Amino acid sequence: MKQWPSCTAPMRFDIDISEDFKMKKYLSFFRLRFLMGLQYRAAALGGIATQFAWGFMEIMIFRAFYRADPAAFPMSLYATASYIWLQQAFLALFATWMMEKDVFDSIVNGNIAYELCRPVSIYNMWFSRSMATRLSRAVLRCFPILAIAIFVPQPYGIAPPASPWHFIVFLATLFLGLAMTVSLCVLVYILAFFTISPQGLQMIFITMTDFFAGALIPLPFFPAKMQSIMELLPFAAMQNVPLRVYSGSMTVYEMQRAIVLQIFWLFVTTAAGKLLCKLAQKRVIVQGG
Repeated sequence: MKQWPSCTAPMRFDIDISEDFKMKKYLSFFRLRFLMGLQYRAAALGGIATQFAWGFMEIMIFRAFYRADPAAFPMSLYATASYIWLQQAFLALFATWMMEKDVFDSIVNGNIAYELCRPVSIYNMWFSRSMATRLSRAVLRCFPILAIAIFVPQPYGIAPPASPWHFIVFLATLFLGLAMTVSLCVLVYILAFFTISPQGLQMIFITMTDFFAGALIPLPFFPAKMQSIMELLPFAAMQNVPLRVYSGSMTVYEMQRAIVLQIFWLFVTTAAGKLLCKLAQKRVIVQGG
Protein backbone atom coordinates (compact mmCIF):
# COMPACT_ATOMS: atom_id res chain seq x y z
CA MET A 1 0.00 0.00 0.00
CA LYS A 2 1.31 3.39 -0.91
CA GLN A 3 1.99 5.56 2.11
CA TRP A 4 1.79 9.30 1.70
CA PRO A 5 3.92 11.41 4.01
CA SER A 6 2.15 12.92 6.95
CA CYS A 7 1.24 16.55 6.86
CA THR A 8 2.99 18.11 9.86
CA ALA A 9 3.06 21.71 8.74
CA PRO A 10 0.29 23.99 9.91
CA MET A 11 -2.63 23.85 7.51
CA ARG A 12 -3.69 27.21 6.11
CA PHE A 13 -7.18 28.02 5.02
CA ASP A 14 -7.44 31.31 3.16
CA ILE A 15 -11.07 32.05 3.88
CA ASP A 16 -12.45 35.52 3.81
CA ILE A 17 -13.56 36.63 7.28
CA SER A 18 -16.80 37.84 5.77
CA GLU A 19 -17.74 34.20 5.14
CA ASP A 20 -18.57 33.86 8.84
CA PHE A 21 -21.34 36.41 8.38
CA LYS A 22 -22.91 34.67 5.42
CA MET A 23 -25.37 32.46 7.25
CA LYS A 24 -27.06 31.06 4.18
CA LYS A 25 -24.59 28.19 3.90
CA TYR A 26 -25.17 27.18 7.53
CA LEU A 27 -28.92 27.50 7.09
CA SER A 28 -28.53 25.10 4.16
CA PHE A 29 -26.66 22.65 6.38
CA PHE A 30 -29.41 23.04 8.96
CA ARG A 31 -32.25 22.55 6.47
CA LEU A 32 -30.70 19.49 4.79
CA ARG A 33 -29.93 17.76 8.08
CA PHE A 34 -33.37 18.64 9.49
CA LEU A 35 -35.18 17.20 6.45
CA MET A 36 -33.00 14.11 6.55
CA GLY A 37 -33.83 13.59 10.23
CA LEU A 38 -37.55 13.70 9.51
CA GLN A 39 -37.22 10.62 7.32
CA TYR A 40 -36.59 8.27 10.26
CA ARG A 41 -40.22 7.83 11.31
CA ALA A 42 -39.91 4.16 12.23
CA ALA A 43 -37.02 4.96 14.56
CA ALA A 44 -39.13 7.72 16.09
CA LEU A 45 -41.99 5.30 16.77
CA GLY A 46 -39.61 2.91 18.47
CA GLY A 47 -38.19 5.76 20.51
CA ILE A 48 -41.67 6.92 21.56
CA ALA A 49 -42.55 3.44 22.83
CA THR A 50 -39.26 3.22 24.72
CA GLN A 51 -39.67 6.66 26.27
CA PHE A 52 -43.23 5.89 27.41
CA ALA A 53 -42.04 2.72 29.12
CA TRP A 54 -39.10 4.50 30.73
CA GLY A 55 -41.25 7.46 31.81
CA PHE A 56 -43.87 5.26 33.50
CA MET A 57 -41.13 3.25 35.20
CA GLU A 58 -39.50 6.39 36.62
CA ILE A 59 -42.82 7.77 37.86
CA MET A 60 -43.67 4.49 39.59
CA ILE A 61 -40.25 4.46 41.30
CA PHE A 62 -40.76 8.01 42.58
CA ARG A 63 -44.30 7.09 43.64
CA ALA A 64 -42.95 4.39 45.93
CA PHE A 65 -40.82 6.97 47.74
CA TYR A 66 -43.61 9.56 47.87
CA ARG A 67 -45.95 7.07 49.55
CA ALA A 68 -43.55 6.85 52.49
CA ASP A 69 -43.43 10.59 53.23
CA PRO A 70 -44.71 13.04 50.56
CA ALA A 71 -43.71 16.07 52.67
CA ALA A 72 -40.06 15.06 52.60
CA PHE A 73 -39.64 15.96 48.94
CA PRO A 74 -39.04 19.44 47.45
CA MET A 75 -41.48 18.85 44.57
CA SER A 76 -44.94 17.30 44.55
CA LEU A 77 -45.46 14.00 42.76
CA TYR A 78 -47.52 15.82 40.11
CA ALA A 79 -44.65 18.28 39.47
CA THR A 80 -42.13 15.44 39.40
CA ALA A 81 -44.28 13.50 36.90
CA SER A 82 -44.50 16.63 34.71
CA TYR A 83 -40.71 16.95 34.90
CA ILE A 84 -40.29 13.34 33.77
CA TRP A 85 -42.79 13.58 30.90
CA LEU A 86 -41.20 16.78 29.60
CA GLN A 87 -37.81 15.14 29.94
CA GLN A 88 -38.97 12.20 27.82
CA ALA A 89 -40.76 14.40 25.27
CA PHE A 90 -37.68 16.55 24.68
CA LEU A 91 -35.10 13.84 25.22
CA ALA A 92 -33.60 14.37 21.76
CA LEU A 93 -32.84 18.00 22.61
CA PHE A 94 -30.75 17.24 25.70
CA ALA A 95 -29.46 13.66 25.48
CA THR A 96 -25.68 13.98 25.15
CA TRP A 97 -25.35 10.34 24.14
CA MET A 98 -27.04 11.31 20.85
CA MET A 99 -23.84 12.83 19.51
CA GLU A 100 -23.05 12.32 15.81
CA LYS A 101 -20.88 9.25 15.33
CA ASP A 102 -19.85 10.28 11.82
CA VAL A 103 -18.05 13.35 13.22
CA PHE A 104 -15.87 11.21 15.48
CA ASP A 105 -15.28 8.71 12.67
CA SER A 106 -14.12 11.48 10.32
CA ILE A 107 -11.61 12.68 12.90
CA VAL A 108 -10.26 9.18 13.58
CA ASN A 109 -9.99 7.95 9.98
CA GLY A 110 -8.75 11.22 8.48
CA ASN A 111 -11.81 12.12 6.43
CA ILE A 112 -11.91 15.36 8.39
CA ALA A 113 -9.48 16.64 5.72
CA TYR A 114 -12.40 16.93 3.29
CA GLU A 115 -14.32 19.01 5.83
CA LEU A 116 -11.34 21.29 6.42
CA CYS A 117 -11.03 22.01 2.71
CA ARG A 118 -14.51 23.49 2.54
CA PRO A 119 -14.81 27.30 2.63
CA VAL A 120 -16.86 27.19 5.82
CA SER A 121 -16.28 27.39 9.55
CA ILE A 122 -16.17 23.79 10.71
CA TYR A 123 -17.46 24.85 14.14
CA ASN A 124 -20.51 26.62 12.69
CA MET A 125 -21.16 23.71 10.34
CA TRP A 126 -21.12 21.14 13.16
CA PHE A 127 -23.23 23.42 15.35
CA SER A 128 -25.96 23.90 12.72
CA ARG A 129 -26.00 20.21 11.77
CA SER A 130 -26.19 19.06 15.39
CA MET A 131 -29.00 21.47 16.22
CA ALA A 132 -30.98 20.37 13.15
CA THR A 133 -30.56 16.68 14.02
CA ARG A 134 -31.81 17.20 17.56
CA LEU A 135 -34.75 19.36 16.50
CA SER A 136 -35.89 16.89 13.83
CA ARG A 137 -35.83 14.02 16.32
CA ALA A 138 -37.67 16.06 18.93
CA VAL A 139 -40.38 17.15 16.48
CA LEU A 140 -41.18 13.54 15.62
CA ARG A 141 -41.33 12.42 19.26
CA CYS A 142 -42.49 15.26 21.51
CA PHE A 143 -46.04 15.80 20.24
CA PRO A 144 -47.28 12.16 20.63
CA ILE A 145 -45.73 11.90 24.11
CA LEU A 146 -47.19 15.21 25.30
CA ALA A 147 -50.60 14.50 23.75
CA ILE A 148 -50.94 11.21 25.62
CA ALA A 149 -49.34 12.41 28.88
CA ILE A 150 -51.97 15.18 29.11
CA PHE A 151 -54.74 12.56 29.44
CA VAL A 152 -52.92 10.44 32.03
CA PRO A 153 -54.81 10.93 35.34
CA GLN A 154 -53.30 12.95 38.14
CA PRO A 155 -50.79 12.81 39.67
CA TYR A 156 -49.12 10.65 37.04
CA GLY A 157 -49.71 12.83 33.99
CA ILE A 158 -48.31 16.16 32.92
CA ALA A 159 -49.62 19.28 34.61
CA PRO A 160 -50.38 22.50 32.71
CA PRO A 161 -47.74 25.25 33.02
CA ALA A 162 -47.79 27.23 36.24
CA SER A 163 -48.90 30.32 34.29
CA PRO A 164 -48.84 31.69 30.72
CA TRP A 165 -45.76 33.69 31.70
CA HIS A 166 -44.04 30.52 32.93
CA PHE A 167 -44.81 28.88 29.58
CA ILE A 168 -43.20 31.75 27.64
CA VAL A 169 -40.11 31.61 29.85
CA PHE A 170 -40.12 27.82 29.44
CA LEU A 171 -39.90 28.15 25.64
CA ALA A 172 -37.06 30.68 25.91
CA THR A 173 -35.06 28.55 28.35
CA LEU A 174 -35.80 25.44 26.27
CA PHE A 175 -34.09 27.05 23.28
CA LEU A 176 -31.17 28.22 25.43
CA GLY A 177 -30.87 24.73 26.91
CA LEU A 178 -30.78 23.23 23.42
CA ALA A 179 -28.10 25.69 22.30
CA MET A 180 -26.13 24.91 25.46
CA THR A 181 -26.33 21.15 24.81
CA VAL A 182 -25.20 21.57 21.20
CA SER A 183 -22.37 23.88 22.27
CA LEU A 184 -21.07 21.33 24.78
CA CYS A 185 -21.34 18.48 22.26
CA VAL A 186 -19.44 20.44 19.61
CA LEU A 187 -16.80 21.20 22.24
CA VAL A 188 -16.41 17.44 22.72
CA TYR A 189 -16.04 17.04 18.95
CA ILE A 190 -13.22 19.59 18.99
CA LEU A 191 -11.51 17.95 21.98
CA ALA A 192 -11.48 14.67 20.01
CA PHE A 193 -8.77 16.24 17.81
CA PHE A 194 -6.40 16.06 20.79
CA THR A 195 -7.07 12.42 21.73
CA ILE A 196 -6.13 9.10 20.17
CA SER A 197 -9.62 7.67 20.65
CA PRO A 198 -12.74 9.72 21.48
CA GLN A 199 -14.52 6.87 23.30
CA GLY A 200 -13.15 7.68 26.74
CA LEU A 201 -13.93 11.35 26.24
CA GLN A 202 -17.52 10.50 25.30
CA MET A 203 -18.01 8.22 28.31
CA ILE A 204 -16.76 10.84 30.78
CA PHE A 205 -18.82 13.62 29.21
CA ILE A 206 -22.05 11.60 29.04
CA THR A 207 -21.70 10.40 32.65
CA MET A 208 -21.06 13.91 33.95
CA THR A 209 -23.95 15.51 32.07
CA ASP A 210 -26.47 12.81 33.03
CA PHE A 211 -25.64 13.35 36.70
CA PHE A 212 -25.11 17.11 36.92
CA ALA A 213 -27.84 18.16 34.46
CA GLY A 214 -30.67 16.47 36.33
CA ALA A 215 -31.19 13.75 33.74
CA LEU A 216 -31.15 10.98 36.37
CA ILE A 217 -32.51 12.83 39.41
CA PRO A 218 -33.93 16.39 39.40
CA LEU A 219 -31.49 18.78 41.05
CA PRO A 220 -33.94 19.86 43.83
CA PHE A 221 -33.72 16.31 45.23
CA PHE A 222 -30.04 16.76 46.08
CA PRO A 223 -28.87 18.21 49.43
CA ALA A 224 -29.10 22.00 49.54
CA LYS A 225 -25.35 22.67 49.55
CA MET A 226 -24.71 20.23 46.74
CA GLN A 227 -27.62 21.63 44.73
CA SER A 228 -26.32 25.19 45.06
CA ILE A 229 -22.98 24.09 43.59
CA MET A 230 -24.52 21.98 40.82
CA GLU A 231 -26.76 24.85 39.71
CA LEU A 232 -23.67 26.97 39.00
CA LEU A 233 -22.16 24.38 36.65
CA PRO A 234 -22.72 24.57 32.87
CA PHE A 235 -24.57 21.23 32.89
CA ALA A 236 -27.43 22.71 34.94
CA ALA A 237 -28.04 25.21 32.12
CA MET A 238 -29.34 22.40 29.91
CA GLN A 239 -32.58 20.57 30.75
CA ASN A 240 -32.70 21.45 34.44
CA VAL A 241 -33.78 25.06 33.87
CA PRO A 242 -36.66 24.73 31.34
CA LEU A 243 -38.21 21.68 33.00
CA ARG A 244 -38.26 23.35 36.42
CA VAL A 245 -39.52 26.64 34.99
CA TYR A 246 -42.50 24.84 33.44
CA SER A 247 -43.51 23.22 36.74
CA GLY A 248 -43.15 26.49 38.67
CA SER A 249 -40.60 25.07 41.12
CA MET A 250 -38.41 28.16 40.70
CA THR A 251 -38.93 31.60 42.17
CA VAL A 252 -38.68 34.70 39.97
CA TYR A 253 -35.17 35.40 41.29
CA GLU A 254 -34.08 31.80 40.66
CA MET A 255 -35.40 31.96 37.09
CA GLN A 256 -33.58 35.22 36.42
CA ARG A 257 -30.34 33.83 37.80
CA ALA A 258 -30.76 30.58 35.83
CA ILE A 259 -31.31 32.45 32.54
CA VAL A 260 -28.24 34.63 33.17
CA LEU A 261 -26.19 31.49 33.82
CA GLN A 262 -27.54 29.89 30.65
CA ILE A 263 -26.45 32.87 28.55
CA PHE A 264 -23.10 33.10 30.36
CA TRP A 265 -22.21 29.42 29.92
CA LEU A 266 -23.42 29.44 26.31
CA PHE A 267 -21.04 32.31 25.57
CA VAL A 268 -18.14 30.63 27.43
CA THR A 269 -18.52 27.19 25.84
CA THR A 270 -19.03 28.63 22.35
CA ALA A 271 -15.99 30.89 22.65
CA ALA A 272 -13.90 28.00 24.03
CA GLY A 273 -15.06 25.74 21.20
CA LYS A 274 -14.18 28.27 18.50
CA LEU A 275 -10.78 28.94 20.08
CA LEU A 276 -9.93 25.24 20.37
CA CYS A 277 -11.18 24.68 16.82
CA LYS A 278 -8.68 27.21 15.45
CA LEU A 279 -5.92 25.61 17.52
CA ALA A 280 -6.88 22.12 16.32
CA GLN A 281 -6.84 23.19 12.66
CA LYS A 282 -3.26 24.46 13.07
CA ARG A 283 -2.04 21.27 14.73
CA VAL A 284 -4.03 18.63 12.84
CA ILE A 285 -2.08 15.85 11.13
CA VAL A 286 -3.80 13.79 8.44
CA GLN A 287 -2.19 10.51 7.38
CA GLY A 288 -2.73 9.53 3.75
CA GLY A 289 -2.74 5.98 2.42
